Amino acid sequence: MDIADWRKKIDEIDRRLVELLNERARCVAEIGQIKRQNGLPVQEPNREREVLRQVLEANQGPLDDAALRRVFEQIVEEGRSLQRRFSEADSPFGIPKKQD
Repeated sequence: MDIADWRKKIDEIDRRLVELLNERARCVAEIGQIKRQNGLPVQEPNREREVLRQVLEANQGPLDDAALRRVFEQIVEEGRSLQRRFSEADSPFGIPKKQD
């Protein structure tokens, strides 16, 4: 494959990553709704440590553990932010409407 082929492959992977990240965000939103209904805190340090442990356990490279940790720490933080915005949300599942 040449560079253009590799770039097309990366573009497709990026589209799939966006789909998966949004699917994950929908799950996070559902959990946030349950937390809100039950008066539970948004941040759960034990669960966040478990998520990171599982990610690192699944890692087979070439990204090293530190790189994946940084990526998933940001993913988890964005999930927390989504849950915190529930009180201002006006769309289903507590997901704030997309800003134009």
